[in-house]
This record gives sequence, C-alpha cells and structure tokens, in this order.
Amino acid sequence: MVKVPREYPDRPIVGVGAVVVRAGAVLLVKRASEPLKGHWSLPGGAVELGETLPEAIQREVREETGLEISILEVIEVFDRISRDADNRPRYHYVLIDFLCTPVAGSARPGSDVEAVAWAHPEEFPHYQLSEKARAIIEKGLALLGARQGQV
Repeated sequence: MVKVPREYPDRPIVGVGAVVVRAGAVLLVKRASEPLKGHWSLPGGAVELGETLPEAIQREVREETGLEISILEVIEVFDRISRDADNRPRYHYVLIDFLCTPVAGSARPGSDVEAVAWAHPEEFPHYQLSEKARAIIEKGLALLGARQGQV
C-alpha cells in the first residue's frame, strides 16, 4: 500500500471533524502538528484505509481527546486547500464534519493535540478559531437546537 503524503499530496485526502457539544459548550483542540500547528480547531483527522466515516471520527476524537462520542448527523462537506507561495496545493483535504455528543470519558490532550477546551460561543474569540471553523460550529449548534425543538 502506498501512503498518500499529507504535504504536497498527489490527490485529496479525506478527513473528518467533530463538533462535540456538551451543555452548550463545544470541544476544541490545539493542534500539535501541521497543518494548523498551534491553532485551535475542531478534533478530527484523516480517514484510514478500510475505515468508515463514523469509525474514523470516533477514533480521531478518542485519540485526540479521550472521549467516546455519539454521532448525530453530518454538518457539512467541504474542501480545505492550502497553497504555497507558488500556488501549488501544499495540503488538500475533503472534510466531512459531524455533529456529536460525548457519551463517555473526560476530555484530555491525546495524540497530535497540545490542549483541549470546552468553550461556549462567547468565548470563541479567545481561541482565534478560523472563520470556517466558527461557521461549522454555528451550523452544528443550529442543527442541535433544531433537533431539540428549539429555534
């Protein structure tokens, strides 16, 4: 099996992300490696060969935060492409973000993560989340509200 390099890949890499919500707070992770090293974002990572999307997001959240999750629904599917100075794709991910709730464990930093935090929307500016991450979180919170019969 030939492994696709994450940096300067020859094709997009499928990745998963999780908006894990507990009592109105969202689980955030501070990345320990590229891409996004040192930045706060949502837990997630690349899908491994032979792994389903649900298996991938459950594994990634467990590895990065120690939490077991329940998957509620897909929030969004999108491309994340980072280009170098010559406009070549340095990273290209096709990402599927899921709305999730924790079911077991307590959040703690695991693989590829420097820190974890539960943050309420009013605290997001402190974490300097990307515009896309904030949009995904907002969409996920709206979906959760709709599921709970709130508008």
